Amino acid sequence: MASTHPQQETEAATTPAPQWARGALLADPGPVGLAAFAATTFFLSVVNAGLLPATIEPGVLGLALFYGGVVQVLAGMWEFAKGNTFGALAFSSYGGFWLSFWYLLTHVNTAAMGPNAGKAVGLYLLCWTIFTGYLAIASLRTTGAIAATVILLFLTFLALTIGELGGSAMFGKIGGWLGIVTAIVAWYTSFAGVTNATFGKTVLPVLARR
Repeated sequence: MASTHPQQETEAATTPAPQWARGALLADPGPVGLAAFAATTFFLSVVNAGLLPATIEPGVLGLALFYGGVVQVLAGMWEFAKGNTFGALAFSSYGGFWLSFWYLLTHVNTAAMGPNAGKAVGLYLLCWTIFTGYLAIASLRTTGAIAATVILLFLTFLALTIGELGGSAMFGKIGGWLGIVTAIVAWYTSFAGVTNATFGKTVLPVLARR
């Protein structure tokens, strides 16, 4: 049956959605997502680099589950609401990474895999290396700070993947040191985001694309 109010339908179709519906009233979720990513990455990377013994690795589980995992997934959902495809994909995916890492350490019996455990973990890391590789390409259209973070993360995953698949402790340590640098750059990017937003001007540069 034809509508009795064609003019109202036309106006509804052409009228822009209110600001709240387009995510304009949401604060930038980038700084919190980056901070959660940085803290969890830093903790694990210190262990991978051999700066602290591997026996403390379970201490990262709380960070991985709640901060690196849940908080990053939430940041990704808020990025979806703001219409930021890159941020939505990055934060929700890396939040999923930390949740899966928590599950891997707490629920998967890797010892039962015997000599294939390293290959399983290596293949797991390879998946994230591939993902981070194409995300690094997309990051070149964001800011210099974000691009540096993602490119460093790609190199981190690559080194860790080679270390696991090749059974090389040296590459594992290289991945740890790269992860530490990645975390520091991510913390800076988070710091710049919250500081610039709070001061209402550029206090810390992030090398925005012109």
